[in-house]
Amino acid sequence: MSFLRAWAKIRACVPVLRCIAALHLCCITPHRRGDSGSPGTQGYIFGQGFRIWAVTLVLGLAATSGAIAAERPVRIVALGDSLTAGFGVTAHDAFPAKLERALRAKNYSVEVLNAGVSGDTASGGLARLDWSIPADAEAVIVELGANDALRGIDPAVTRNALDGILRRMRERGIPVLLCGMRAPPNLGDDYARRFDAIFAELAAAYDTLFYPFFLEDVAAQAALNQGDGLHPTAAGVDVIVRGLLPKAEALIAKAMERRKS
Repeated sequence: MSFLRAWAKIRACVPVLRCIAALHLCCITPHRRGDSGSPGTQGYIFGQGFRIWAVTLVLGLAATSGAIAAERPVRIVALGDSLTAGFGVTAHDAFPAKLERALRAKNYSVEVLNAGVSGDTASGGLARLDWSIPADAEAVIVELGANDALRGIDPAVTRNALDGILRRMRERGIPVLLCGMRAPPNLGDDYARRFDAIFAELAAAYDTLFYPFFLEDVAAQAALNQGDGLHPTAAGVDVIVRGLLPKAEALIAKAMERRKS
């Protein structure tokens, strides 16, 4: 367990500890018995019944504190390029926002942060990884590589960058959902073979969750893409979210397991 996570758990216990101290003081505060007791003798304000009530209250508060911690939203960061950032659509219709709403509709307590940067490559995502993934992030969706293929970047460079991202997330103990991408056909069969293989091979090497193609059922569908033929419309984002949703649910399960560790 990291220092930050341990410190957060200690801080969560502070209200309960304060309550215990206050109740303890109340239970032992002395006073005069008055007419019912012998002159000059000391007694206690509360008897055994109150002590039982006090202990029950403290245990109840502790249970409530644990329940609140369990209901704390899972913070997922969507690290990607313009497909994540929401190029050409409103923030409300961007992939992270729509995914968050879809998960909440299934009663998941979750926040999906938009860490998409238009034009970013896998190397760019690696370069900004530390400040894009905050300390309280509990899971990450990685959607990078489309711009690498569009620019014809050597697949070995893309592989090394994605490998660096996955390695750093593993070091931080953060579960990842890796989204695959496919090279456009105009780059030739050899390039496509080398590029397309990157994602499945890295997912297997790091034993991470894997969604084979981020634009499944959206790519090359004119009705689901904007005029540039590259970026999905709001309706296209809906299709992406619907296809990826089961993997996102599995990612949340992994994040909840990590909370218990």
